[in-house]
Amino acid sequence: MNIRRRLTAAAAATTVTALGMTALTACGGAATAARTGKFDVVASFYPMAFLADRIGGSHVHVTSLTQPGQEPHDLEISPKQIIGIEKSDAVLYLKNLQPSVDAAVAQSSVGTKIDAASLTTLEKHGNEVGGHAAAHDPSKNEELTGLDPHIWLDPVRYAQVAQGVGKAFEKADPDHAADYRKNTAALVKKLDALDIQFKDGLAHTRTKVFITTHAAFGYLAERYGLTEEAINGLDPESEPSAARVRDLETMAKADGVTTVFYETLVSDKTARTIAADAGLKTDVLDPIEGITGKSRGRDYFAVQEANLKALQQAMGAK
Repeated sequence: MNIRRRLTAAAAATTVTALGMTALTACGGAATAARTGKFDVVASFYPMAFLADRIGGSHVHVTSLTQPGQEPHDLEISPKQIIGIEKSDAVLYLKNLQPSVDAAVAQSSVGTKIDAASLTTLEKHGNEVGGHAAAHDPSKNEELTGLDPHIWLDPVRYAQVAQGVGKAFEKADPDHAADYRKNTAALVKKLDALDIQFKDGLAHTRTKVFITTHAAFGYLAERYGLTEEAINGLDPESEPSAARVRDLETMAKADGVTTVFYETLVSDKTARTIAADAGLKTDVLDPIEGITGKSRGRDYFAVQEANLKALQQAMGAK
């Protein structure tokens, strides 16, 4: 975690402590806090909100802490949002992605806390998955040596998380357990179909290597036998070294890479500069951290299908 994030987490913890008694008094306790007449769920950012909405259906009211277009890694939770967590029936988040959320949830008295990271397996990913050594010095970016939180980009892991969320909803709101089971099964079925689409669509490609600005696609790459080479690490705002840029340009020529991918919520300046210097094209590969007007699709599935098409085109799928 970099210095900025440590300060954010510390500030959040201080705010939570200061507001703790006020929030509890205003809420009357998490069990009686729901005011919408539904099962109130606070989700940390879009992939969690999407799960809550699909699984909960008409029985849930979902509020996202991260607004559309906001970079989730940089979220600094507000006092109002902390109180909102206290008033909710459940909070669904992904530990170690948003330090301020982690701090707020840790000190919250909300009855149901669902950590998506605990519902599947996490691995260490830095700038590569599959064989190319990263040129970064880990001491300059601690996140490169940490666990990769981007589990939602792997349909298989996301389905595992969905199943865990469904069970948590059933336990917390047993009156609607049957509907939660039904909705979870339907969502998992769609994710299984998406997994097959990726598997078949990327089985035969001219190259297995792709370049991204942000190391968000390690699980996806590993799942489908690809190699992700990232300009930055797990932190989308980290800066690449000159040596890393030279290595990427050399690797692109050796592996037949045609495209440098950038994302929707972070500046494309670095990607376009490297692509221009190396004679490569640029395109969008969306980490689906938030849906905006720039997203290629209105929901998780539509954006993932757009991601698949972009990879197929860039990698020469047959």
